[in-house]
Amino acid sequence: MPLTQYQIFRRRRVIVFSAIGVVLATAFYLPMTLLAPLGEVSASVIAPAAPELPKPELAFPSYGASAIADLDRPGVLAKAGSDEALPIASITKVITALVVLDAKPLSADEAGPTITFGPADLDYYYTQQSQFGLVWPVTDGQQLSQREVMNVVLLASANNYAQSLARWAYGSEEAFVAAAAAWLSQQGLGNTTLTEASGIQTSNKSTAEDLTELARLAIESPVVAAIVSTPSVDVPGLGTVSNRNQLLGIDGVDGIKTGTLLDDWACLLFSTDVTIGGEIKTLVGVVVGGPDHPTIAAAIRALIADATEGYTEVTLASAGEEFAEYDTPWGDDSSAVASDTVTRVVWGEDDITATVDAEPVRLTDAGASAGVVYVRIGTESIEIPLEFSDEIDDPGVWWRLTNPQSLF
Repeated sequence: MPLTQYQIFRRRRVIVFSAIGVVLATAFYLPMTLLAPLGEVSASVIAPAAPELPKPELAFPSYGASAIADLDRPGVLAKAGSDEALPIASITKVITALVVLDAKPLSADEAGPTITFGPADLDYYYTQQSQFGLVWPVTDGQQLSQREVMNVVLLASANNYAQSLARWAYGSEEAFVAAAAAWLSQQGLGNTTLTEASGIQTSNKSTAEDLTELARLAIESPVVAAIVSTPSVDVPGLGTVSNRNQLLGIDGVDGIKTGTLLDDWACLLFSTDVTIGGEIKTLVGVVVGGPDHPTIAAAIRALIADATEGYTEVTLASAGEEFAEYDTPWGDDSSAVASDTVTRVVWGEDDITATVDAEPVRLTDAGASAGVVYVRIGTESIEIPLEFSDEIDDPGVWWRLTNPQSLF
């Protein structure tokens, strides 16, 4: 049956409007799909594995008190023995030197002002000698530079020269003792007491922890650090003054000060540089109250060796190591990888934590920044940069046209 005019008109209108609809749909759909921004792709983080670290085992001596510390770390690495303040003998002279430098500062290579010795200095010599203290000769009118006197004090450990140096700097022994008390308080050495400048009195006391902090201060002083690391020096009128530290130059030891009371109380405040994993670590420590110097020297060598073994070189990230993955809906994949290999020397069972901050991505080039791994070791914070391992490219026309649900 032939179509009526109305039916023909209606069909034509449907065709026309359908064509218009297709044209309009195409006009809107194509730009929307081809130009629509891609959604961000979030990272799937790969949790870093915490390294297993061995527990350090240090063989401390059974007598007195002892401790060892790392200049790069607060506090001590480990300690043993008495927590009470014990007599420090001639370690006192390190405090004396630092307190004198507080009033009479010197630059690293400066000789300083001239000190003229007189009757009071002769009295110090004879008084110390009568108490069996270690003395070096002195004459009325003798003149030495401040640096030369400090050499005799810290190397030869001359008690009378320590008293002379303190009185010269502060005018009297009483004024020096008051200044030393104020200085110790300012440095936070609250468990250390000084009653005189030489160390001959047992009332000069400190704890092992305080003494490791004193060692830090000594190493930080260019003048004191230079003197205590010197094997010997010539002093006008006195000849060659040799360092009494039996460990100097052994196992990296470069200081700091011996101490002796009578025949059965030996002490050593020490510093040493050790190399671990290409890093130089400066260790400082003390042994107080040993039976004699050879005995504590052996104990300190063992302690240094044990402390060195307590360090481990840890790889925090290897170049190219994956810390996050990216899977795009259109099939391009990439990873957030470490840009470089990062290692650190850690102590003992240091707590190591790592947090991955991987950035979301749309399109990117290989090698572009992908975020950061934040690593914390004790009090140290480290940032390890991440980069994209592969390019994430636009999915192209066909994927855009056939995946509108992923675009909108």
